Amino acid sequence: MVANLPIDKPIVQAPMAGITTPEFVAACCETGVLGSIGAGYLNGEDTKQFIQEVKALTAKPFSVNLFVPEQPKADAQFLQYAREALQPICDELNISLPAAIPTSDVFQDQVQAILEEDVKIVSFTFGLPDVATLSVLKQKGIYLIGTATSVEEAIAVEQAGLDAVVVQGKEAGGHRGSFIQPMSLHSTADLLKAAKENVSIPVIAAGGIMTKPQVTELLAIGASYVQIGTALLTATECAAPQLHKEAILTSGQHATTLTKAFTGKYARGLKNKFTEQLKEATTAPYPVQHYLTQPVRKESALQNNREYMSLWMGENSYLAKEASVKEIIETLLP
Repeated sequence: MVANLPIDKPIVQAPMAGITTPEFVAACCETGVLGSIGAGYLNGEDTKQFIQEVKALTAKPFSVNLFVPEQPKADAQFLQYAREALQPICDELNISLPAAIPTSDVFQDQVQAILEEDVKIVSFTFGLPDVATLSVLKQKGIYLIGTATSVEEAIAVEQAGLDAVVVQGKEAGGHRGSFIQPMSLHSTADLLKAAKENVSIPVIAAGGIMTKPQVTELLAIGASYVQIGTALLTATECAAPQLHKEAILTSGQHATTLTKAFTGKYARGLKNKFTEQLKEATTAPYPVQHYLTQPVRKESALQNNREYMSLWMGENSYLAKEASVKEIIETLLP
């Protein structure tokens, strides 16, 4: 039997790692949609604390999203090229590149936090956990959601025994959830239709969804739910930096680009000096590049300079409005 998510409205808040706060997740839950903790950059202890803070703010169900870990392979020469490409920007901002890159794997600690806190819904990005981890989570009756950017990935999610799949169209802001190479780019509607023909688990459509007609169309062609990210970034309850919100609200059509320059993985965000200067540059693999560029992004934000910040947003960012979570959700509901 296909299980449904325990929510009133067919909307999932995208788990935007580094942006979501307990208050924002709880505000989304309280409107009847599925709030999501973006735990991608948290360790086990921080994940546990975040979950506890959300529980203190809402009794409604929420999900926790984890990044499936990878073992980056970068030889010393490759890493040196990546450093050299970033050096002129560091010189301009008057900062240094980090000397060492963290290597700790926090994934199993995060899984442990989820088990201890009795979380009911867990989603994954950048791949599928190992069989043993999935088995432990399934034994606890946790509803498991995978992320796919192609039909092949959607099939892999179903075959691994997960309960639902997010199909992420090319319009989506933030990181591509790809895990089978080569990466493919399909529109949200096309990917949804293709996935529906190939998998029987519920499909959650994601990517560039900003309006009621879009939501209505995607539900009509088979989405069980839609996942919303950029439209909620400009919510009053969202703790995204004001500079990020302004960048979304003032963006025009064709304002975004897919870039590996910030993290080593393709992600969609605002075109700026950083994305253009490093368009052809060598990048270290994820998450090494993420740690290399961290000081650049941090200093750029401190200087109120959007040119070197990773301002993630979807292709239809120009349709965003500033309003409360409740008001934004209401404008999207069919």
